[in-house]
Amino acid sequence: MKKNVLGVLVDVTSYDEATDSVLAAARNRRPFAVTALAVHGVMTGVLDREHGARLNSFDLVTPDGQPVRWALNMLHGAGLTDRVCGPTLTLHVLRAAADEGLPVYLYGSTEQTLDRLMLNLQNTLPALKIAGHEASKFRTARPGEDAEIAARITASGARIVLVGLGCPRQETFVHAMRPLLPMPLLAVGAAFDFHAGILRRPPLWMQKHGWEWLWRLGLEPNRLWRRYLILNPHYLLILMAQWARLRPATPPPPATDRPAEFPV
Repeated sequence: MKKNVLGVLVDVTSYDEATDSVLAAARNRRPFAVTALAVHGVMTGVLDREHGARLNSFDLVTPDGQPVRWALNMLHGAGLTDRVCGPTLTLHVLRAAADEGLPVYLYGSTEQTLDRLMLNLQNTLPALKIAGHEASKFRTARPGEDAEIAARITASGARIVLVGLGCPRQETFVHAMRPLLPMPLLAVGAAFDFHAGILRRPPLWMQKHGWEWLWRLGLEPNRLWRRYLILNPHYLLILMAQWARLRPATPPPPATDRPAEFPV
């Protein structure tokens, strides 16, 4: 069930429900776009209405960060007891895919990260079938490249695609590729880096109490300071305005057209 958080439609869901939805789409060879949004992800849709329309076209948007879960509970009485963050959802989906023999395709990040990620996955989930992998080109797609990427993924036999391009690039990629692929695509954020062992996840108490942003800021201050020190207070300000009904936060209608340009 989707609920309005600052104009971005976020699903009231759990890890089990989200995993079941992804696996059902994979079994049925059905297009299915998924992302997990923390504060930064929600704010990309708030500050860019065109991107917000793309987010609102996704089949499943999970509350990645605790502040997004709190917003669902505060604004809509959702009663969520846990968030559904991208890296953990990734593990749930991979375990289920391994159990059912559904091959996965890894798209994004760098060759070095993908090599380490695949090695770790082979050690922890030996039954998992990795149909293929492809590192990001860190550029905009050239004309016709979307069809080429779709052809490679389809030919690999993959039934699920994990996309790790960073927010908001990965959501734009998923939105562009969804009509071309008969399978779920999951925008998984930093999951590749975490599960490759390149980034360390914070202690569980920090995750539970919404302090993961501080941990990430400490690891990557030069890259993330603007995201957390500017966007987080902005998010809280307009969230209070929506709660007090001072800001209507009207969701943009879901985007139906594919973006003319998208990152690969």
